[in-house]
Amino acid sequence: MQTKSVKLAEIYGVMKEMLDKGGTVDFNPRGTSMLPTLHNDGDRVILKKFTKLKKYDLPLYLRDNGQFVLHRVHKVNKDGTYNMCGDNQWHIEKNVRSDQIIGTVVKINRGGKTFSTNNPIYRLYVLFWVKIRPLRHIFIGGTKKVLKCLNKK
Repeated sequence: MQTKSVKLAEIYGVMKEMLDKGGTVDFNPRGTSMLPTLHNDGDRVILKKFTKLKKYDLPLYLRDNGQFVLHRVHKVNKDGTYNMCGDNQWHIEKNVRSDQIIGTVVKINRGGKTFSTNNPIYRLYVLFWVKIRPLRHIFIGGTKKVLKCLNKK
């Protein structure tokens, strides 16, 4: 099977149409902001149209500057906006509006195996990972320093 890499902006209209008709869309997310949950090298996510997001959901949204982002919901605000953060980040993006949300991840495919974002093991992992957000930069930075020291030897 041949594949072609295209930017999400190029297929956004088709994606939106598919989701609006009740279909799903799958793609390879790019970047490192969702490590270790999502890897750049072959993971695929399957989106469906969102109705109402909950804490820990993983939506794809469009920033006002035109950038597509796949980050986790850390808080549902009383005004209906969302606070988001990548799993490999500690800065929270506040007040993402519902009209910016394109869809939400319902399944993840890694290495030919697909699992639901409702899987209890996945949900436990997400709960843990979100709870340690304030400590991530210490853990991630400390791990990088240790690995750097080991590589020197």
